[in-house]
Formats: sequence, C-alpha cells, structure tokens
Amino acid sequence: MPPLVLRSFIDMLPFVLESGLNRLAVLAFAVALAAVTDMPARALELPPYKERLFGYPGILVPGDDDRYLIVDYRESRDINARDQVPERRVWGRYVSLDVRRQQQELAVDTPSGPLKYFAVGKQAGASVITVYVHGKGGSRKQGVNDYSFGGNFNRLKNLMVRSGGLYLSPDVPAFDATGAAAIAVLVDHYQANSPGAPLILACGSLGAEICYRMAADADMAGRISGFVLLGAPPVSAVLGSAAFNRRVPFFFGHGSLDKVYSIDDVEAQFRRFIKLKPDYPVRFVRFETGTHGTPIRMTDWRSVLNWMLALNKTRQE
Repeated sequence: MPPLVLRSFIDMLPFVLESGLNRLAVLAFAVALAAVTDMPARALELPPYKERLFGYPGILVPGDDDRYLIVDYRESRDINARDQVPERRVWGRYVSLDVRRQQQELAVDTPSGPLKYFAVGKQAGASVITVYVHGKGGSRKQGVNDYSFGGNFNRLKNLMVRSGGLYLSPDVPAFDATGAAAIAVLVDHYQANSPGAPLILACGSLGAEICYRMAADADMAGRISGFVLLGAPPVSAVLGSAAFNRRVPFFFGHGSLDKVYSIDDVEAQFRRFIKLKPDYPVRFVRFETGTHGTPIRMTDWRSVLNWMLALNKTRQE
C-alpha cells in the first residue's frame, strides 16, 4: 500500500473499527481506499477569470505550439482606452477588490535583515505559490497594486486566491547574492508550509538577476517549477545553469521597442535555448510596439501559469 494510502487508512481505522465492521469489511475498505487514492492526479489548472479582458488582444504571428508569439499591442487601446487614468488607474471592470481580504503585509528575518512582503491567499496548504520579484526602483507594493499595469496584478492575485494558491510580493534588498539569499529565505518558509506546491518565480526587469541566481543554485532549481521573465536582461550563463539542465520551464515576455534591454538580445537567448535543446520547454511572447513595462501589463498570467503547471505534472510522472 502506498505511504499516502497507508496514512489515510491508519487515520480512519479507529472509526472503521468502532463501526463494528469485521476484518473482511475492513480489508475491503482498505482496498477501495487504495484504488481511489491511486487514481492518476490531474495537474492543477487555474480556473478562468476575466478571460475576455486579459487574454491577448490579437496574435500577429502564431508560433509552433505557442513557443513564439507576436502579440498585437497598441498604446491607444491597451493603455489609453483601458485605463481611467493612463498608467495609473485601470477602469473598475478590470479588477475585483474582494481579494484584499486575503492580503497581509508581513516580514521575515533574513541574513540581511527583515524582509517586508505581501502575502495574498493561503499561507499554508497552498495549491501553488507564485512569487513576483520587482525590478530597480520598485518595491513590494508594485506587485499588489490593483490598479496599475492595467489591473494585471489584481488578476494574478485573484487567480491565486480562486485556485487555493498563494501569491507573494516581496521587497528586494539588492539585485545580487544578498537579494537572492533573502528571497530564498521567504521561499523556504512558505514551501515548508505548503509542501509539494509548485513554485513559480516571476521577475520583472532587473529583478531577473534574482531569477538567474535561483536558476544557478542546484537546490533552488530543483524546487522551482517555472521562471517568468518580463522585460528582463539576457544572461548567457542561464544556458548552463542547474535549472537549464533540469529542464525547468522559462517564459520570456518583451516589448519590441524596449529601450532598456534590447529585444534582439533577449530573442537571441531564447533561440539558444532551442538550439541547445530543441524540445526545451521555453516560450517567448513579443509585444509588438511595446516598451519596457508592457510585458508586466499585457502578459496573460493564466495562460503562462497553466502551461507551467501542466509541465510540472509531466515532469513528476
């Protein structure tokens, strides 16, 4: 009998015996329990939430298996018409503030001092954990701002809460080993509270330095189910990292007019993933005419996370 089935049977055995069942009935109960528990587990799938508002507005160039997409982005539609106050406050239909009831501002001790962060959702027994690491000039508040970036962070919070998951938005003390160590402490804490929950690490802009350091760490790479890089700089060392060798999924979202990090360099890195491992689980979304912050505003979180969650289930089998 598998360990999980055995534990369940032991927990329920007193009730079964008190019911007066004979040994044959008890054995039949154990067999039935084992059969149910041994049924193949389905990958977690985040349920739809405001799909029509947050799905990609149009695909200009579809790719094979959605590995490379060029998405139609227009400032007049995707900022000016979407926001009540452009780049500051999205129209109300894009957000649901009920999720704020499950949002807390907390702190955890790290080697570099207390790390402040927001936690949204189940802090123990979570089905999935998503961590957003902000870039230079940002803070923990960016990742929980309901109205900025077209309401996309509000959607991410709702996706987590509605699926029994946990969303974390921490400060980043530094974009180096110190910062990576602090985020690792946060991850350790919540993975201990939700053992087995897939962990998705999303990094915006310079925050990608934290993602890349996690990818290089053999222990962390074995515990992360996917990396989401939004407007991020390319780092060639990731192609020889522990995460790359473990085939951890990577998603890159980038604006074609990004003046901070050239899209040509980031696309070249994406191509190298495929050149080295043709079947590597990597995706690239190019937001045509988009700028540096466009991927944070426009990335379809449900599509990206469900892709990674499905791959995580496959990797575990």
